[in-house]
Amino acid sequence: MTDDYTPIACSFHDRLEDLATRRKRVVIRYALETGTIVSAGDVITDWVVRGNAEYLRTAGGLEIRLDRLVSVDEG
Repeated sequence: MTDDYTPIACSFHDRLEDLATRRKRVVIRYALETGTIVSAGDVITDWVVRGNAEYLRTAGGLEIRLDRLVSVDEG
């Protein structure tokens, strides 16, 4: 995978904000740096900008770079 950050679509960002506001437990599928896809069930609590990249934070302590998200709350 590339280390260059690619901003996500505004509509997807809005959806993440909505899920965080509702404190809904969701299934988050994302790619590790190796390209392996993993899943986690958690609550999105916040996001942070570090360098040029945005990361979401979960109640369980995960920080996931937004451009590595594959899906959120989709079967």
